[in-house]
Amino acid sequence: MKIHHLNCGTCCPAGGRLFDGTSNGVLGHIVCHCLLIETEQGLVLVDTGFGTRDISHPHRRLSEFFLKLNNIQLRPAETAIAQVRALGLDPLDVRHIVVTHLDFDHAGGLQDFPNAAVHVTAREKEVADEQEGGAFVGTRRYRPQQWSGVNDWRLYPLGGGESWFGFDSVRDLNGLPPEILLVPLAGHTWGHSGIAVAQPGGWLFYAGDAYFYRGEVGAETYSCPPGLRGYQRMMEVDRTARLANQQKLRQLSLDHGHDVRIFCAHDAVEFEMLARTG
Repeated sequence: MKIHHLNCGTCCPAGGRLFDGTSNGVLGHIVCHCLLIETEQGLVLVDTGFGTRDISHPHRRLSEFFLKLNNIQLRPAETAIAQVRALGLDPLDVRHIVVTHLDFDHAGGLQDFPNAAVHVTAREKEVADEQEGGAFVGTRRYRPQQWSGVNDWRLYPLGGGESWFGFDSVRDLNGLPPEILLVPLAGHTWGHSGIAVAQPGGWLFYAGDAYFYRGEVGAETYSCPPGLRGYQRMMEVDRTARLANQQKLRQLSLDHGHDVRIFCAHDAVEFEMLARTG
């Protein structure tokens, strides 16, 4: 399998380094890190970022609250479908999309690939359809129009499955190679999950929004800029579960850092490093 790292959406929230830990100016810089995997079963997307309809009609598709708070940069070239084409690949060959969760910045491109099967936890689909994403952000984070028209849902229960590096209920995905696993990581949303991909040199583990900043893993001590820390708290639905899973990710990075490369959805430094080195 060949893996491409894509940024399918840039946001520049106010706060600079107080938000992203790096920027020197007034504005921060976060990404929507997605994966495109070339497999014998066709192309597989892991998350989609913002889609073409989000770019064309942002005020119909996205919440005004998040458009302003995140200062979303609406760039057609960053859509997943544009980047698939730029790689010389055919978007019709995207047969499967694995979604960590159905937040607006992860599911916006689903409609750009109408023939793809969409894989997600059953719990995530349930709460997204019912807008159960938190008292304030529920109707703002979940935008059902982004997945209107999806005909082939592959839904996975949170129970059962196998163990993987201390994580429970880990599953193979229907129709996909056994090297791609769904790893439940509830807390940010009720049905949030990560995606693990086996490679010859070890595992890539995309943790989605289970953490937001590189300083939250890889060391015994926790580090996160105050802006991102506040954003995580605003978006969480189960603080106990989120922090417990984040601690498990931190421990995994310490105990098995040579075997498992962990990264999240929105850290621009992580994305640049992986996009450069693969």
